[in-house]
Amino acid sequence: MQTRKIPVTIVTGFLGSGKTTLLRHILQHAGGLRVAVIVNEFGELGIDGEILKGCGIGCNEDGSEAEGQLYELTNGCLCCTVQEEFFPVMEKLVERREQIDHVLIETSGLALPKPLVQAFNWPQIKNSFTVDAVVTVVDGPAAASGQFAENPLAVEAQRKADPNLDHESPLHELFEDQLSAADLVILNKTDLLDESKQREVEALIREEIPSQVKVVRAHMGQLDLHALLGLQSASEDSIHLRHDHHGSADDADHHHDEFDSVVVEANVSSREATIAALQGLVESHTIYRVKGFAALPGAAMRLVIQGVGRRFDSYFDRRWQAEELRTSRFVLIGEDLDQKALQQAFDAALDAVHHSATQQA
Repeated sequence: MQTRKIPVTIVTGFLGSGKTTLLRHILQHAGGLRVAVIVNEFGELGIDGEILKGCGIGCNEDGSEAEGQLYELTNGCLCCTVQEEFFPVMEKLVERREQIDHVLIETSGLALPKPLVQAFNWPQIKNSFTVDAVVTVVDGPAAASGQFAENPLAVEAQRKADPNLDHESPLHELFEDQLSAADLVILNKTDLLDESKQREVEALIREEIPSQVKVVRAHMGQLDLHALLGLQSASEDSIHLRHDHHGSADDADHHHDEFDSVVVEANVSSREATIAALQGLVESHTIYRVKGFAALPGAAMRLVIQGVGRRFDSYFDRRWQAEELRTSRFVLIGEDLDQKALQQAFDAALDAVHHSATQQA
C-alpha cells in the first residue's frame, strides 16, 4: 500500500516574474522525475499551459495531448476557488499517486499563496500530499525600479491607482503576502542588475521574509534543481504563523476587481512590428503584463512574446502543428482595459509600423 506523501512545489510571484520559465527549466531538467503540473491562469487564453506544452509537458510523443500530466485552471484565482477548482484536480492526482513523483503548481500572478497552502491541511489532501516548498519568484529589475517597493506613490504612478494616498496599494500587499508565504525566494533576472542593485533588492526582500528563508539569485538558465526540489518544508504545518494582509482562507476579497484581462489578435508581419505595437499599447494604457503567441509569415515555429511593463522578450518554442490555426493572440492584464479600444489601437499600431516600413523600403 502506498503511504508516502507526494511533495508539492507551489511557484508564486507577481506578473512577469518568470514563474512559467522556472517551470520549463524544472521540467526540462527533471531527469526522469514524474511530474504533474497544475497551471492557474488569469484570463481566457491559456498561454502558460501552451508554453509548457511547447517543451513537451502534457503531450504524448506524437504531439497529441497526454491525459493527467498538465491541468489548466482558468475559471478563477486558486486562492478564491480552492474548493471548486483545486480540490477536484487533487482528487484526480490521488487516484494516480503511484504514477507521480512530484507536483508543480504555478499560481496566477494575482494569487495569494496562503489560502492555497492552508488547503493542504484538509484531511482529503493532507493524507496524500505535503507542500515541499512555496517558491516565490521576484522580478529583480521591477523591484529595483520601485514598482513594488514600500513607497505607495511609486506603485501609484505605475498603475494609476486610487488617488487616496492613505490606502495601501493592493499590488504592494500582494507582493508582501507572496514573500511572507515563501520557503525559498528566487531573485530573478539578475543578469539585468549590477551587484549594488541586487543587494538593494535582496535587502527589500529580507524585510518581508522569515530569517531562515533563503534568497537565491538567478537568471533561469542557471538554477540547480537540488535548491528547488526536496526542501521538505511541510509548509502547511506553519503557514498559519505567516503574516498576511488578507485575513483567513475564507477572505477571498483581495482586489481582483482592480485587474482586467483582455485578448487582442491580428495578422502580424514581423517580430519587430508586433513588439513595437504591443509596446505602444503599454505606453498608452495601464497594462502590467503581456503574454501570447505570434504567427510570423513564412515561419514554421511559433513565436512566444512576453512583456512586463515596457520590457519585452521573445523566443520560438515549437513548430506549428499541421491542424493548428496559426493566429497571433495576446493576453493583456492591467486596469480599466477596454477590449474593443485595445483591439483598434493594436490594429492601428500594426498598420502604422507596416506603413513606415513600406515607406523606408
